[in-house]
Amino acid sequence: MKGFDTGELLLSVEKPSRYTGGELNSVRKGDTAGLLRFVLAFPDTYEVGMSHLGLQILYAILNARPEIACERCYAPWPDMEKELRLRHMPLVSLESQRPLVSFDIIGFSLQYELSFTNALMMLELGGIPLHTKARGDEHPLVIAGGPSAFNPAPMSAFIDAFVVGEGEEAVTEIAASVLALRKRGAKRREQLEALAEIGGVYVPEIHTGGERISKRIITDLDAWRVPRCPIVPLMKTIHDRITLEIARGCTRGCRFCQAGMVWRPLRERTPAVIEEMAEAMLRSTGHDEISLLALSSGDYTFIEPLLAALMDRYYARRIALALPSLRVETLTPKLIESIRRVRKTSFTLAPEAGTQRLREIINKGNRENELLATTTQVFAAGWKAVKLYFMLGLPGEREEDLEGIADLARKTLMTAPNRGQVTVSLSTFIPKPHTPFQWQRQIDIAETNARQEFFRRHLKNRNISVKWHEARMSLVEGILSRGDEKTGTLIETAFRLGCRFDGWSDRFRFDLWEEAMRRTGIDPDSYLRDRPFSEIFPWERIETGVSREFLLAEATRAEKGEPTPDCRDGACGNCGVCDHATVQTITVPADAPVGSLVSAYIDRGGREGPEKSLRIRFTKLGPARYLSHLELSSALSRAVSLTGVSFIYSKGYHPHPKLSFAGATSVGMESHGEFVDIRIQDPCEELGHLATRITAALPAGMGITAIVELPPRAFSLAELVAGFTYVLTLPPDSTHETMDLIEAKIRAFLEAGSHCVTRKADGKQILKDIRPFVTHLALDRAAFQIHLSARLGP
Repeated sequence: MKGFDTGELLLSVEKPSRYTGGELNSVRKGDTAGLLRFVLAFPDTYEVGMSHLGLQILYAILNARPEIACERCYAPWPDMEKELRLRHMPLVSLESQRPLVSFDIIGFSLQYELSFTNALMMLELGGIPLHTKARGDEHPLVIAGGPSAFNPAPMSAFIDAFVVGEGEEAVTEIAASVLALRKRGAKRREQLEALAEIGGVYVPEIHTGGERISKRIITDLDAWRVPRCPIVPLMKTIHDRITLEIARGCTRGCRFCQAGMVWRPLRERTPAVIEEMAEAMLRSTGHDEISLLALSSGDYTFIEPLLAALMDRYYARRIALALPSLRVETLTPKLIESIRRVRKTSFTLAPEAGTQRLREIINKGNRENELLATTTQVFAAGWKAVKLYFMLGLPGEREEDLEGIADLARKTLMTAPNRGQVTVSLSTFIPKPHTPFQWQRQIDIAETNARQEFFRRHLKNRNISVKWHEARMSLVEGILSRGDEKTGTLIETAFRLGCRFDGWSDRFRFDLWEEAMRRTGIDPDSYLRDRPFSEIFPWERIETGVSREFLLAEATRAEKGEPTPDCRDGACGNCGVCDHATVQTITVPADAPVGSLVSAYIDRGGREGPEKSLRIRFTKLGPARYLSHLELSSALSRAVSLTGVSFIYSKGYHPHPKLSFAGATSVGMESHGEFVDIRIQDPCEELGHLATRITAALPAGMGITAIVELPPRAFSLAELVAGFTYVLTLPPDSTHETMDLIEAKIRAFLEAGSHCVTRKADGKQILKDIRPFVTHLALDRAAFQIHLSARLGP
């Protein structure tokens, strides 16, 4: 199997770098016999999946075991799916280009219900029967984890085993069990029975008697310092930065929030471990931004001193810090100042509701004056835009709550001293399993559209933009979120009808979902309705640790508009998750050291000298030919940063390292001589050694062939490069007739006075005569090559 590196295939699809692999820090273990082959499958595009921290964690844990080869696979975009089906080619992994059907275990990460049809698409393209009952001993075991595993019912017909909860320990136990059983030739049924004995693993085929499955919990985050060398993506991803988890779980108790309930208890990493991990990840990736991840990163006990320590350490290297999940009341002036020191990353605040009354119903305790004080500070610090996130259709919502959202948006805009920009993002509330609102009704499409129309009428200000989720997408998500086994038939029918990438608004096909509902007899209202407290849910067998009694009590308090205190600040709320022995809330001790790490990444012992300009020649061969010019530029700048060399940065709102390329080669074109000028602080080392170190940090197919120092006032590449020479290699089986035809075409071109082509620029069709630019064009029959030389100007 040649896999994806077939040239013709990759050049026929959009963004071929999604499929090539070969990234920095990816792991290839070859064809060593006896390895357990495990592929992590993410049912969305490469750029989405590569931004997911959980996949990077499991990849690092599994590949640390010498007996396991862990690889990755992402959902192919529709153009690639079409090509694979036309060519009868299977979906393969990135690392070894191995078909999915040849792995021992396929592990899906189910983050979102609207990715379910993609999971089925990946199974089918991988040559694996969709239904668990149709699989034999020769097929891989298909497991799944992630938030959607807390209600396994909709996907239970397709998944052999679900990992409920946190996977760091469970995934190695699963791998060890399967490896041992496969070595002695155990049948599929025996393997499933063994998986069913592992804590936190639900096996639908085995667990048929109502057994309760308790989620897995990592009691000490400090013990799991992974990833340290995350894979560096080849293309720009959704979150193109280091993601470092500083805490897991949350004690705030927002009643709509599934993550806040199922990932309890709160566990914080100590600052020393966070600093050490940040150092390791920067040294291994060359990224210029760190995102400090938590469900509420502003609640981290030592967030201010930690942020200050990281900024002080990495400011000189222009490393930016981001806090992606901030509560309004946790954003202090010190935090704002720390974040803005390098780069003004975006500010998103989540009031969730427009009035204090509704915020207390949902147990979101922030107040309007806190929000306005925060946005005043943000705008004063230099930010031009703020995004506010709200939900529509929350339990207890009234028209006054909608008016409150509009009023709060206008008040927020008024806190901007000049022309600020406020974006109001509106999503439909979707009741989720294992939350106090799991019994609540979800509003339908008409009700959602009516609320959206309200904001069209009431927020007509050019400095306030309003965005919302598609109402029909929310309806489908709501059906699947609280779905039962019958919705599995709905998912498969929608998949057969052509549904893919349902979480992408431009790919979502509600007409196909409607047809699937008609064919399967699914009534949306039966899934969106209010539920009585006595109803038994499809997910009842899954135990998150938070008791049903606690959820019922919270639902009752919500009806009364009574908030519940944060248990980290007061008495235990008796949610049920903590045993107060091994499972309990862990916060950073008051005497924990912060800022004590000496950074080898930054401290070069005073060896850096004055500013210097270097001219670099590099190759773009093999898999690197599928990289775009922007992707090449990013790879090169990261590789230089990884050596410890300090770039000179541009000034302005978003500083960039100073690089200047000679030109841009097209995607799919190889080059033995690409040039770039960079401006850095003198690394004080021999340039040949520097070239070797940069090459070691580049993706496969890129390599530095020469570095020279430029004298002051040297000519730029744009001034020096006069033209390019191209070699086009023809298929070795080209016939004499084909050669004769090419030769005739070349002769006609050279004899012509002009040759006009049409190209698109700025949305316009432009006619251009290219004949004056071509200085040489000839066919080499013996070498099966066409040689072309072209100059930049006529």
